[in-house]
Amino acid sequence: MGIKERQERDREAVRRSILDAARELFVSEGYRNVSIRKIAEKIEYSPAALYGYFPSKDDIFYALAEEGFRLLHRNQAGTTDAELGGLAPLDRIKAIFWRLYEFSRHHPQYFELMFVDRSVPRISQAYERFAFAREMKSQLVGQIQACIDSGALPSHLNANVVFRLLTMGLLGAAMMKLSDRLTPGENADTLARDVVAVMLRGLQAGATPESTFVDVDCVPEETPAAEAS
Repeated sequence: MGIKERQERDREAVRRSILDAARELFVSEGYRNVSIRKIAEKIEYSPAALYGYFPSKDDIFYALAEEGFRLLHRNQAGTTDAELGGLAPLDRIKAIFWRLYEFSRHHPQYFELMFVDRSVPRISQAYERFAFAREMKSQLVGQIQACIDSGALPSHLNANVVFRLLTMGLLGAAMMKLSDRLTPGENADTLARDVVAVMLRGLQAGATPESTFVDVDCVPEETPAAEAS
């Protein structure tokens, strides 16, 4: 291994340690309560050294959020082509949205930063960085629109509103589990499945959401971490 390759490897290792330390501190203490100095102390570096990797604490968050959305995208991508093709339209929607719930179980720290902590920066402020996340949302909305076009859901529905409702319901179930708010005997997985199933049945039966969709091109944030779409 040459000198340049070794330097790049070492730099990436330090960057990784900064992100891992920051993620743990942000989740355990809350984003607003963590400083660059505190992150530096955790990995035994100077604050000045951290600024050589990230210009600000916000940039550290954006890097973590980007990783989180890419993990979520990987979850979704693993289901789309191979497994979804043979499913009925509504079963396809259930399978896709189940992956969002699974993300909360498999990556709870990322989930908490992206969807729970109200003090983190707005992801819409880093608009260009999250183009892939907007595309991911567009694909999910497209699957819902396909259900509407096929007649599996009523034609009066707005696919973006349905996306919003299903996402909010699943996030609620995930948050109840992660915050340990469930009563003895309650099963978060069952609640999450019921949320999607009951919502879809209600929509099939003709329920008309009062919610409206504002057509703004931003990251799909059902989260305190970003602008509502």
